[in-house]
Amino acid sequence: MKKIVTFSLLLMMTIMLNAQDKRFSPEKFEADLKCFITKEASLTSQEADKVFPVFREMREKQRVIYEKMRKLGMNKPSNDEACKQAILEYDKLNLELRQLDVTYHKKMMKLVPASKVYEIMKAENRFHRQMMKGWQRGRHR
Repeated sequence: MKKIVTFSLLLMMTIMLNAQDKRFSPEKFEADLKCFITKEASLTSQEADKVFPVFREMREKQRVIYEKMRKLGMNKPSNDEACKQAILEYDKLNLELRQLDVTYHKKMMKLVPASKVYEIMKAENRFHRQMMKGWQRGRHR
């Protein structure tokens, strides 16, 4: 009887730990992103220490704009004029995002060579694509 209870408890703990691993952790995501970019862009630890505070600052500002875009898209405007205003606001936010990229890419190029910034940009895109593929696979299981 003790063996059955012990086995049942171990099984339940294993299931609970697996369920916890599937939850999104922003801290783990950021750590994985930093590790991936550092490796893929061949950044030295000194380069990573210089560029990642600027990179994180850029991402925080992007998140604010993305949140505004998300809220804008939550409700369909009631008439044509409201749709026009929503489109113009969405376009304005997109321009803000692009200008933010330009500003922060210039800041990063003052810290590390342009070739490294280019590799950082490519690595970030690859990381996000890989994460999306992983999330899609996890949902379809």
